[in-house]
Amino acid sequence: LAEDFNKEVVGTGTMLLTQLPEDVLYQVLLYLGAKDLGRLSQVSKSLHGFVNRDAVWKKLAKECLNTGITRNGTDIYPDIPLKERVRIAQNWFNGVCKSSLPLKWKTKLLPWLQLDMDVLYISQAAHIRGYHLDRDSKKLRRSPSEIYSGHQGDVCRFVLSDSHLISAGSDGNILVHSRRGGVSLRLSGHSQEVNCLDSKDGLIISGSRDRTARVWTLSSYSPRATIAMFDRVWSVAISPTLSSFVTGTACCENFFPLRIWDVERSACLCHLGSDFRRGAGVLDILFESPFQLLTCGYDTFVRLWDLRLSPQRCVMEWEEPHDSTLYCIQTDGNNMIASGSSLYGVVRLWDKRQTKCLQVFQLSRDAASSPVYCLRLSSSHLYAALASALHSLDFRQNTTSS
Repeated sequence: LAEDFNKEVVGTGTMLLTQLPEDVLYQVLLYLGAKDLGRLSQVSKSLHGFVNRDAVWKKLAKECLNTGITRNGTDIYPDIPLKERVRIAQNWFNGVCKSSLPLKWKTKLLPWLQLDMDVLYISQAAHIRGYHLDRDSKKLRRSPSEIYSGHQGDVCRFVLSDSHLISAGSDGNILVHSRRGGVSLRLSGHSQEVNCLDSKDGLIISGSRDRTARVWTLSSYSPRATIAMFDRVWSVAISPTLSSFVTGTACCENFFPLRIWDVERSACLCHLGSDFRRGAGVLDILFESPFQLLTCGYDTFVRLWDLRLSPQRCVMEWEEPHDSTLYCIQTDGNNMIASGSSLYGVVRLWDKRQTKCLQVFQLSRDAASSPVYCLRLSSSHLYAALASALHSLDFRQNTTSS
């Protein structure tokens, strides 16, 4: 590519490609795709150094799946070269990966996951264990480096902050664990299992089978507010602005399953949607920005809501083609959605720019089907928690496309 270009410009008496000012060369390279950039980097040492700069790949990376460049331009993985992330993104798009089972257990559970840098946390019955990932191979070490305990029943949900791990259990309690060790706070108030939990900057929102949502802070032993929901609460999510939160209920009563609440007043601001059928409960909610959130549940749809527009209609939706309940969703903050369904451990990848499913992975081959209870993403891996095992999909496989 560079040689052809140089022959043309030499013949016209103009400068060589490598003699162009850097800002001009940069503008030229913005028109090239991943293959052309890869070939160009092999022409000379000077071009190799320039082409491998993150600035050259950033525009291309923003159009790919799961490169760590979010819609607002934030880079989630600044320590990984963008060229490498674009290469791996092609594998996400094409479904090229290696599957493995890092963990298995004998008793069927409802595990939950959180990924924090190089540590994967997983709830197993009444305990939460943290497993280190090898920095290079990304393999999960067999023995946990951290264990959090204290619940008298199974852990239903947990979230992480820099200083705390906050867990909700079937015993009706919320435990605030110091990440330096020990339980620093026990929050009691729910009369039945706490199905869902979210926490940001010292604010905690919990939802329970007892048909209430509660607002807590890290500085109080009792709830700041209790909201009667009149239906089981399956999911909650706090807005990035901390001014509001969203609840998702079972939709078994004559109430809209998705409602937005003011944090300070504990008052309902509005409800989302208008055509949910009875039983179409919402099982997972994920904010992508202060104005956009994703939801999924029993009605088999992933929906994208924009709070700047009419709350009565979602702006986009993606339907699970086999009519399975969707238990969980994750997003790369840009173009990709991963969803976990209720049957046979099916994980689907979606590109927001199209309505059809992009890739599908059936993780469970057992006759006894298991839902995908939780998903977590890194730049190169997808982790899925099923009833009796943790599954890993590694997308770093070498291909001939770059």
